[in-house]
Amino acid sequence: MKHLSRIYTAIIMIFLFAPIAVLLVFSFNGANSLSVMSGFSLHWYRELLRDSNTLISLRNTLVLALSSAFIATVMGTGAAVGIDKLRSRTALTVYDTVTNIPMTNPDIITGISLMLMFVFTGRLIGSTSSLNFATMLIAHITFCLPYVILQVLPRLSQMDRALPEAAMDLGCTPVRAFFKVVFPEIMPGVLTGLIMSFTLSVDDFVISYFTAGNGFETLPIRIYSMTKKTVTPKMYALATIIFFTIMALLIINNVMSDDQRAQARERRKARLPMSSTADMLTDAETVASPAKGRSRKLSDRGKLAVVACLIAVCLLLIIVPPALIDSDMQTLNVYNWGEYIADGSEEFMDVVSEFEDWYYDNYGRRVNVNYTTYATNEDMYAKLKSGAVSYDVIVPSDYMIARLIEEDMLLEIDFGNIPNYENIGEEYRYLYFDPEARYSVPYIYNINAIIYDANVVDEEDAQGWDLLWNPKYAGKILQYNNPRDAFGTAMYKLGIDANTTDPDEWNRALEELLRQRPLVKAYVMDEVFNLMESGEAAIACYYGGDYFLMSDAASEDVDLQLYYPDPTCYFMDSMCIPSCCQNKELAEIFINFLLEEDVAVQNAEYISYSSPNVLVQESEEYADYMGEEAMEALYPEIDDFTELYNANSFRNQDSATMDLMNSLWEALKIQ
Repeated sequence: MKHLSRIYTAIIMIFLFAPIAVLLVFSFNGANSLSVMSGFSLHWYRELLRDSNTLISLRNTLVLALSSAFIATVMGTGAAVGIDKLRSRTALTVYDTVTNIPMTNPDIITGISLMLMFVFTGRLIGSTSSLNFATMLIAHITFCLPYVILQVLPRLSQMDRALPEAAMDLGCTPVRAFFKVVFPEIMPGVLTGLIMSFTLSVDDFVISYFTAGNGFETLPIRIYSMTKKTVTPKMYALATIIFFTIMALLIINNVMSDDQRAQARERRKARLPMSSTADMLTDAETVASPAKGRSRKLSDRGKLAVVACLIAVCLLLIIVPPALIDSDMQTLNVYNWGEYIADGSEEFMDVVSEFEDWYYDNYGRRVNVNYTTYATNEDMYAKLKSGAVSYDVIVPSDYMIARLIEEDMLLEIDFGNIPNYENIGEEYRYLYFDPEARYSVPYIYNINAIIYDANVVDEEDAQGWDLLWNPKYAGKILQYNNPRDAFGTAMYKLGIDANTTDPDEWNRALEELLRQRPLVKAYVMDEVFNLMESGEAAIACYYGGDYFLMSDAASEDVDLQLYYPDPTCYFMDSMCIPSCCQNKELAEIFINFLLEEDVAVQNAEYISYSSPNVLVQESEEYADYMGEEAMEALYPEIDDFTELYNANSFRNQDSATMDLMNSLWEALKIQ
């Protein structure tokens, strides 16, 4: 039986820590892969140290976690002491229920309710931006408080209640009695609550996502926003560092707990047999004596002072806006897709920093760019629609731009402030979502493609959308894990207009996807990279530009190839200025900067999607970097791009069609 229990325990440990072990090992991988180990390397740790945006997100996360944990611990300890003094059973029940609500309530409900409260309050006071660091701090304190209270209350109930009263009888003030008698007894619970609050805050995503403002991005939000492209091994390196840091904290905490237990045992052994009252009075006299333990008292106060100073400095670094440091500084709030601008990593230009320096050199004023990211058009739309945060520049996709124009959520652009707009090819300007080219400036575009492993797929099979339904490759096919693109593949195969509003045609597409389902290995988005690179899957429909990232990281026995089925979907992401913009001229200057040749080339190389900037397409540097194969795939010969794009791009659907699509998607996934 003993052997079985050990085996069972070992299996549980492997189940818990195997994913972390894989992440740790591949953080030292020389290749950009989670499937192919190409040798030991510290490359990704060096890249992490060069990634200023990720390091800023890490700093924000730690400052937020430290601040919220400290404040929640102070407030929670005080609340626990107050609750412990209650003698009414009804009151205790009420407080116990209220304390448990934040823990039992789903995070998404807590996050949305807090966001709505902050937005409502912001509008009452006339604020242009209701969400900021303070709102995130309040939110984190809210969900950390119950954990502190529930850790401290048991310690208070185990303590002899008469001990602090005896200390006060002997001359202690209530405050002195608390810190010298009560606090040492509940210290293990306080420390445990502090550590739990810190780890919960570091880990939180859902509540942070709904209460975050512009210019303050935590690490979980940044990682989530990277789903536009694959999460690079820089994140594996960062996760490894965080893992060992948390482990070190837990080891220190356990050692301290062991020391405290050992000291308690020694005190019990050394104590003479006497009545509990005499014992209590002896301890109380020791506490009441101002001469005893003075050095320890000063030491404790010194530690508290140091911690308080560190907290204050961290809060000041975040809360105090740059405008208070430099009265001449402007702020520009940019909201873009994750991994959608060159950020200084892997020897690319740091576009945001370059703009800040360029603006100072040309205008003689400082500008601070608050650059935050989103993962989907719908996320961006929800944040704008809520009115919680104001942004100056956004980069939505085509169908979302049409929706924003229709709802009067975009400002007309003054192209007099964007002379580099002439760099945008004529065929990319007057597209269906902005036919008069008044509200948008094209940024990046791409084409939905089929990517396949030529070592597995026969050449004669690699054509059209039929490949995704070929039973010869059952279990090797990947399908989009989002309804619009997935239904699009079925509609293109059936010759149905992908923007149809006819319920019968949507049901025909569902039947086709149901017929495909037994052949599908998985419905994926970002997971497509590792599955295709490792050879676990052989066929995937995905965005053409991402093929080059997969191809570069693929294992030696995988030969990835790409083709565009006919018809297929074209999409365009464009720069726009939302109606909540606070500095329109500065936003237009920033857009103009992104159209500069060297900046646009760096962005196109970093994103690996097609650029509508003619100077990029004609750049020899860009062509050499991408290679001949990539240039042919990214810029296929098209007679009339505008006509082809308008005929083969997703449009903004009415609410009835969207509801139908979502219900059919649910029906597909539960089969």
